[in-house]
Amino acid sequence: MAARTTQRQTRRVDLSTFHRVPLGTWPTPLDTCPRLSAALGATVLVKRDDLGGVGLGGNKLRKLEFTLAAALAAGADTIITFGGVQTNHGRLTAAACARLGLRCELVLTRSVPRSGFAYDRSGNVALDRLFGARLHLCDTDDEARYTAGALASATSVTLPVGGSSGLGVLGYVAAAQELREQLGDQRVDRIVCAAGSGGTVAGLALGGETPVTAVSVSPGSQEKIERTAGLAAEEVGVDQPKLDHVTVDESAIGEGYGVPTDEVWAALRLFARTEGIVLDPVYTGKAAAALVAGVRPGETVVFMHTGGVPAVYGYAPELVVEAGR
Repeated sequence: MAARTTQRQTRRVDLSTFHRVPLGTWPTPLDTCPRLSAALGATVLVKRDDLGGVGLGGNKLRKLEFTLAAALAAGADTIITFGGVQTNHGRLTAAACARLGLRCELVLTRSVPRSGFAYDRSGNVALDRLFGARLHLCDTDDEARYTAGALASATSVTLPVGGSSGLGVLGYVAAAQELREQLGDQRVDRIVCAAGSGGTVAGLALGGETPVTAVSVSPGSQEKIERTAGLAAEEVGVDQPKLDHVTVDESAIGEGYGVPTDEVWAALRLFARTEGIVLDPVYTGKAAAALVAGVRPGETVVFMHTGGVPAVYGYAPELVVEAGR
């Protein structure tokens, strides 16, 4: 990759023809981070998608603006969606449904090898209940699919894991356009972003030409990004993007989804102690760990803070120990 790249051949996708309901506070800040940059020997800008909007903010709000608008237009009164026990998508879906007067059914799968009061009752789980969602805990993916099917009705809409449908991806097409406007003439080498269900990275890839480092939080990110980018391309009527400007980085996966490594906790401490920015141990913590390990001297990076901070309380026992190191 060339030493410096810009979004000089950026795709312009017209989103004005799609239903959209306001849920976030846009644009989210693009923070200059001088102390973090000095510590890493590079210029790091943090795009604060953890801030603003309902439900304590996060990247899923951008997706929900499109998916819930379509559901409302179709006459839905109930939203069904999936996730792990500490799902950020579930928490923000519950909050957005509360704002819009929709019932919310969260089908949660015990997909992370964790248990205990903090993980099972605190963090996003407590907020799900606070926002009025009904929770359905399942042990397997098959049980989750069966449960969702039983809940479905003529007036319900089911959203995929992470809200990463073709419509959901449009939220990050819009974010790519927003980021381009904030950067103006400032040149950046790459965007670093956590990759889970693939929709956020797919939107950034479809909406811009700046190289994206997609940091996997679990195996299979390449396939998920390509699939969701294809769905979004169909929605807007453009060709499938080649995604040759997306690099998948699996270095931070560790033992699997929802299992933080020592490097993740170190990255959380670094961001907190240099800039007062709180990351989470599932998504942004892994993306930050990959950034710290792979940053190149003198480069300029935009780090996408996709939110998820409430989940840190689900890891309270480890947080107490790691915060004191």
